[in-house]
Amino acid sequence: MNIIEVIGLLAGLFTTIAIIPQILKAIKSGDVDSISPFFFIILIIGVGLWTVYGILKEDWPIIITNGISFSLNLTMLLIYYSKN
Repeated sequence: MNIIEVIGLLAGLFTTIAIIPQILKAIKSGDVDSISPFFFIILIIGVGLWTVYGILKEDWPIIITNGISFSLNLTMLLIYYSKN
């Protein structure tokens, strides 16, 4: 694995896990009033398209990181709507 692949994997990892603290906070506190559902809808569309792009290019790091990110951001959106 070369440095470019390492950087790509780390970028994907960090952008994928970035939402986890927000999900945990929303679950623990139940407070989702300050969360914009439109932000998550747009983000879900974006990472969904990245996942499709990765599938078309057969690029597993893109597929995996964006597929997981899609699921996590969809989870946050579902938490938002379940609390409102």
